[in-house]
Amino acid sequence: MAQSNFAYLASSNDAAGLPIALSVFADRAHLRGQIGDDAHAAGLRLVQSGEIAELLSGDARPLGDVVMVDCPGNDAASLAALARLDVRAAQAGAMMVVSTSLAALDDVFGCLDQSGAQILVDPSRGERVLALGRALIDCAGTRVRELSDEDRLALLRLTEQVGQIAQRLDRMGAPAANPLEAGGSAFSFGSPSVTYLGVENDHSDRLIRAARPALPDPRLVRRIIRQRQLRARFFDGDLFADPAWDMLLDLTAARAEHSRVSVTSLCIASGVPPTTALRWIGQMTDAGLLERIEDETDRRRAFVTLTDKAADTMARYFADIGPQAARLV
Repeated sequence: MAQSNFAYLASSNDAAGLPIALSVFADRAHLRGQIGDDAHAAGLRLVQSGEIAELLSGDARPLGDVVMVDCPGNDAASLAALARLDVRAAQAGAMMVVSTSLAALDDVFGCLDQSGAQILVDPSRGERVLALGRALIDCAGTRVRELSDEDRLALLRLTEQVGQIAQRLDRMGAPAANPLEAGGSAFSFGSPSVTYLGVENDHSDRLIRAARPALPDPRLVRRIIRQRQLRARFFDGDLFADPAWDMLLDLTAARAEHSRVSVTSLCIASGVPPTTALRWIGQMTDAGLLERIEDETDRRRAFVTLTDKAADTMARYFADIGPQAARLV
């Protein structure tokens, strides 16, 4: 299975004559062996393979181009090792793939703020293979020649859909002029077109910024969320999977409630498996919709929130639909 999944990578990697180096850190020996087998099928060069504790031993060997870690627990030693590895990977420009358990997800997420690691939750072997494939594509660039149609769709679907969401949110408050012509970003969420009212008096001409709409009543947003979840009682939940919107709704309600949302809670709110939700969180963060907020009382923890511009756009969305909001599911 793994060999067939990696056939295109192996041929491209060998043909280029530039084997990608891989480091593997996992306490479970059978898992290190499994990842090593998949790496060999992809034509990778395994440069390190050991337990997580080895990361604290001061090993000066350089990391591979791709680093795969299995950290299912949240004990202090493992988290310290993971945080150190995160910094090393960021400094070396290595691609990180970290698997963990749902119970340890918040702590592991809190340790990974430098390298842009992919995080997997209780992954199957196939999910690890796909994550390794994504890391190889990012790492190899032009060394990976061509993907199959199925793989290309699977890898690009998230990016395309998040881009569409970003564009829809952007259009809600977009200025008349093209923001790109003014040197802006295509992902300019929130209210890039601020409405101004001209006011004249005896002293001077002034521009006064119009008041922005307030966030919606969180009770309304929670009711919409419950209505959306109710569909799963009657239909297959996958039929209505819309993780990006479900997370935006949950974070909008939380912001109006002045509460913080952990990454585990946000994954649950998304209605999709945690590994899928984490990919969406990563894409939405890159798109400027979400941001990571460190826990000031515990540096190992972090929360997810809407960016200010995304919150402003959600407020404008609810203000625009007005009284009909409660009936929109």
